[in-house]
Amino acid sequence: MSEAAIRHTISLHRINAMVLRYWYLLVSSWPRMLELIYWPALQIITWGFLQNYIAQTSGFFARAGGSLIGAVILWDILFRGQLGFSISFLEEMWARNLGNLMMSPLKPIEFLISLMIMSLIRLAIGVIPMTLLALYFFDFNFYGIGLPLIAFFCNLIFTSWSIGIFVSGLVLRNGLGAESIVWTLMFGLMPLACIYYPVSVLPHWLQYLAWALPPTYVFEGMRALLIDHEFRTELMVDALAINAVLFIASFAIFLALLRSAKRHGSLLGGGE
Repeated sequence: MSEAAIRHTISLHRINAMVLRYWYLLVSSWPRMLELIYWPALQIITWGFLQNYIAQTSGFFARAGGSLIGAVILWDILFRGQLGFSISFLEEMWARNLGNLMMSPLKPIEFLISLMIMSLIRLAIGVIPMTLLALYFFDFNFYGIGLPLIAFFCNLIFTSWSIGIFVSGLVLRNGLGAESIVWTLMFGLMPLACIYYPVSVLPHWLQYLAWALPPTYVFEGMRALLIDHEFRTELMVDALAINAVLFIASFAIFLALLRSAKRHGSLLGGGE
């Protein structure tokens, strides 16, 4: 293999080393582990009891078959997927270690892949107990959704990674002064993603913006499945197409911001 080919080869060893680094950081701190489980568990219990109350007074929710609980779990997959990606990135910013990584043989794509893997690990730690609580307290079997769950999960995790890559690039270029965007951007999209209500309740002009977001298709598909018992394949295909565009665009933006950070010398600083 030529030297040029070796330079462009993705190294699984380097990716594994980065994943192990983040894993050791996670398991060495019980507050980090507790936080991953605490907030999802609190959400599912709070919203689950709310749905039980509404179901007793509303015929719609009595027929909805756990659509509110399902929406809470899917929202947590979207939010925690992005947060798991971004928190691992911020660990490097807080430790002022990003400059060292970028000067090492580690490629940006390898760095991003390791963050994606860690996102899945952190997500599993938080969401699996959440789904078990939903089953125990509210008799809602999230895994009973079946194969459509794969389509829901894949579309949501791709969206979370796209947003995670984008906001990480912004923090990389602008320093920790832009850290707040990691926590706020996803909540800014929340009203348009139509998590707890159908797109039809939005003003007509705002519906166009809602349909530009992949999560909107997922939550509409979840409601169609749980309420109408219909899996709408076209929604998942449309979401996947938009996700592909967003994922490629976010990666290109990250690389552009990384080059800009190197030119302006902000890579070694990373402060406020």
